[in-house]
Amino acid sequence: MPLPALQKFERKIERQLRLLEVGKIIIERKIERQFRLFEQRRDGLGKKLSAQIEKTIEQRIKQFELKKGIRLDDEVRFIRSWIERPLSTGAVTPSGKILARTMARYVDPNSSGPVVELGPGTGPVTEALVEAGVDPSRLVLVEFNPTFCRLLRARYPQATLVQGDAYSMRRLLESLLLQPAAAVVSGLPLMTKPIKMRLRLLRDAFELMLPSAPFVQFTYSVASPVPTRLKGFTAEASERIWMNLPPARVWVYRKT
Repeated sequence: MPLPALQKFERKIERQLRLLEVGKIIIERKIERQFRLFEQRRDGLGKKLSAQIEKTIEQRIKQFELKKGIRLDDEVRFIRSWIERPLSTGAVTPSGKILARTMARYVDPNSSGPVVELGPGTGPVTEALVEAGVDPSRLVLVEFNPTFCRLLRARYPQATLVQGDAYSMRRLLESLLLQPAAAVVSGLPLMTKPIKMRLRLLRDAFELMLPSAPFVQFTYSVASPVPTRLKGFTAEASERIWMNLPPARVWVYRKT
């Protein structure tokens, strides 16, 4: 084949290859769009089925509760949340009544100012605070879990509910609190966090509280969640609460 004819043939082949490449890209993009549409429909169907299953479970729980005269929904929700996010949920089950009452005991119901609860979960400590005489309208509840938030809104409509990360309490509350807090009660899993984050939380709480107001924290650990050798605050501990599951202790910190 003469050289000009060969060059012409090569150029024709190159054009065909470029057209094939463009066609390949177009087909790949169409396939990608189809996959995205499929995934979106699958996710939507999955969410719909999940909502239906959850609704059925909730109905069966209520029926069981009515039949047996007990309340299991909090335990079920708490265990489900713990399985999904074990490091952000402070306990496997809601705080027991004795632990909740011990925590509430350190809050003066006759003090002035709001009472902030961090990580109230399904509200066992909240309930203990109200039973101890704290007006629900004084409560400021900071909860991250949206399911627990819905529960708390229904149970304590007079309380102020803030959905957000309690470890950012200063940012969340400094413009919300009209006066210094009378106490901060924490159900957060402090032992799962770095020591710097624990100290920052305690420092931020002191900035938002009245002088000598208590920061009340429970823990399953034998040791204090915050090193007590540090200066700037005092620390006291309750007796170990063996009747709680698992056994726990309450620590109370006050700024000096």
